Amino acid sequence: MRSLFTLFVLFLVINASAQNASNYRTRVLLIPLDDRPPCLQFTQKMGLIGNAEVVSPPKELLGNFTTPGQPEKIIAWLNKQNFKMFNAAVISLDMLAYGGLVASRIHHTQLTPALSRIEVIKKIHQLAPHLPVYGQSVIMRLAPTGDGKNEAYRQKLADWAEISVAEDEVSKKRAAELVRDIPTEALTDYKASRKRNLSVNYKAIDFVRSGIIDYLILSQDDAKPRGIHVADREQLIERSKKFNLTSKILVMPGADEISMLLLSRALNKRFNFSPKIKAVYSSEELSNKAMPFEDRPLRQTVSYDIAAIGATEVIDAAKADLLFYVYPSRFETGNAQSFASEIEKQTDNGKHVIVADIDPKGDVQGGDPNFSTELLRRRLLPRLYSYASWNTAGNTIGTTLPQGVIYALAKAKMKQVGPKVSKQIELAEHWFTFHRVLDDYYYHTLVRGKAKTYIQDNKYNPLRLTLEETQKVESYCMSLLSINFKELSDSYTSNQVTAIGFKPSGMTFALPWGRTFEAEIDFKVH
Repeated sequence: MRSLFTLFVLFLVINASAQNASNYRTRVLLIPLDDRPPCLQFTQKMGLIGNAEVVSPPKELLGNFTTPGQPEKIIAWLNKQNFKMFNAAVISLDMLAYGGLVASRIHHTQLTPALSRIEVIKKIHQLAPHLPVYGQSVIMRLAPTGDGKNEAYRQKLADWAEISVAEDEVSKKRAAELVRDIPTEALTDYKASRKRNLSVNYKAIDFVRSGIIDYLILSQDDAKPRGIHVADREQLIERSKKFNLTSKILVMPGADEISMLLLSRALNKRFNFSPKIKAVYSSEELSNKAMPFEDRPLRQTVSYDIAAIGATEVIDAAKADLLFYVYPSRFETGNAQSFASEIEKQTDNGKHVIVADIDPKGDVQGGDPNFSTELLRRRLLPRLYSYASWNTAGNTIGTTLPQGVIYALAKAKMKQVGPKVSKQIELAEHWFTFHRVLDDYYYHTLVRGKAKTYIQDNKYNPLRLTLEETQKVESYCMSLLSINFKELSDSYTSNQVTAIGFKPSGMTFALPWGRTFEAEIDFKVH
């Protein structure tokens, strides 16, 4: 009798687990680049728009800023997973190899353990050969991380990395001067890190070649058109071509946003969805220029991102499923009004529009006040398929594009999921767009500058706040952003939003890395 009771309880547990897993049409395994909101929170929240659960290791294993993640414990966590319960995996090789993006820029992990750790991807493939694996491996950026300790030479090292490849005498002389000013240990560590990381990049390509990774993005972290990274990048491109892997490997600018692009690709492939996208630029001139911290023209970044998610770029707007409005013109008088007017016209005509507001100088790294005001005034934001405006062009494009495409996918499949799930999808979509405006415009453009002044007035180190200082700055930001939160809540309305009962409340605010560069903002919707 006791045995029968035990079997009955076991059946209930298994059945409950199966029901819990079936609440979502898709489950995606995520090993993020690190614990920052764009790499983790954004990706998980974006998954909900596509009715997908994005499952990641416990946050405490992912490290925090200069404290590396714990690859060995992450691998142990992976070994406990039932990979047959997932429909796709999105994996950062940098987290597995070194403990995250910041850890990848220093040589605290030798090549041998780095290569050994990423072998777990091979094990995943062996256990679940039909599980699509989407990988990211970062091409190291020019500058080391600003950690509050290396400010005396950090920029000099970045300058050396940019000009040391030049052949003219002036650049050679300047490079030699910089070498004398940079601590020998720091330069040696930097070179060793680049060499090790390139070896891991090569190993990632080998994984694609052997079918272990289905699709790989080799993402170029913050860089410029010239520098020692160019040789690394070109070698990787040549290797991809040598083995005819260019359809499975994309070398492109970016870092933090790549997990969102790969999530979108995973969902598109799962549901055989490949929308046609037409890019519309507010300035043809700026579309052909490289944006700050990037090594190629804006237009190319857009095209690479469209390819990354598995969509098709088209020239004819009449053939497009989505219109992608790219705005890098914040310093051109009158452009904000005319571009917003064009977006309004297209949405009025029933077009599906996604928007990227690009900072062409890299000094604000948030939404343009004029363009943002126009979007808000015209109540366009709830009608867009997506919007973003944070940090680099790649960060912005790599956030708004996958959101818009995942929402388009969800809309195409809504009839199959029923009214309850459809409402959850709509709530997730509006949570994300509302969050983008609150974070990208209200925080980064309006609040962050005041927070920097507050930090300066109190003589804090802006690159590395203490715990007590962080809490004080968080409270200061929260007092300002709470006003913006209510303002946006009151204005973010439309018939569609009202119908699903979108009502944001309970905002929380944190500076997870003890600096103002990124904020973790959350809130509930009713």
